[in-house]
Amino acid sequence: MLKTRVLTALVLLAILLPVLYSANFYVFAPLALAFFAAAMWECQRLFKKPAPMVMAVLWTGLLAYCLFHLKDFSYLLLFALSTAFWALRLTPTLARGLPEAHNFSSGILSALYGISIFACFVAIAVFFQQQSPMYLFSVMAIVWIADIAAYFSGKAFGKRKLAPSISPGKSWEGAIGGWICVLILAGATSFVPALQNTFTAQLLTRKGWLIFVVIMSLITAASVIGDLFESSLKRRVGMKDSSNLLPGHGGVLDRIDALIPVLPLAALVDLWR
Repeated sequence: MLKTRVLTALVLLAILLPVLYSANFYVFAPLALAFFAAAMWECQRLFKKPAPMVMAVLWTGLLAYCLFHLKDFSYLLLFALSTAFWALRLTPTLARGLPEAHNFSSGILSALYGISIFACFVAIAVFFQQQSPMYLFSVMAIVWIADIAAYFSGKAFGKRKLAPSISPGKSWEGAIGGWICVLILAGATSFVPALQNTFTAQLLTRKGWLIFVVIMSLITAASVIGDLFESSLKRRVGMKDSSNLLPGHGGVLDRIDALIPVLPLAALVDLWR
């Protein structure tokens, strides 16, 4: 399994890195659409929707149109809506539980989660076109740092379960450790000349330490919530992974679940000049 995970990761990097650093939107867009289509197909399956492939194709067609009309597209409103959905509807389900898969409330959740995935990929496109690959990676790195630091902090100090009914391996100590590590490493970027063109360094320069700490805390919390929400969906339908599209890693949603609430939030913050 380890060899499979490593091989898959290397193949993905070999594909993703040249595309991202090509700075060619017409090379980037097909790859983004392929990953989005896979994520939406998995989303429909997790919500037990009929004809998941058809729905994925329809969503992907809408994203394709929006990607090539970003200048005319009200993505600011989209990012605000996605953030509001997470704050007001998706996050509370972690405390009170998901509704049954086939009722009306679950249908509403599937639509909101689908819009959030859509907003996530639009945010990726906006960062790609309006910023730089390093800038985009710097946002994603916040999630990766939080996840890795939470894992090791949880292993070392974890005692109190964060969400035992959803993800028994996560602990409050791990989450706090991830948050502290994000604040330290993200704050350090402002002192490294080569990292001045990153999301964290630019945020600190523009807004100061207080706003920086608040935003980093919200982003770290959002990454944990995104992870837990997808885990709750899988647990409800008895699935270990969202799919087997990425050997050794599960599905696309399993790799981007924490990014789904984070990227629209980060893009919204970035537009707040």
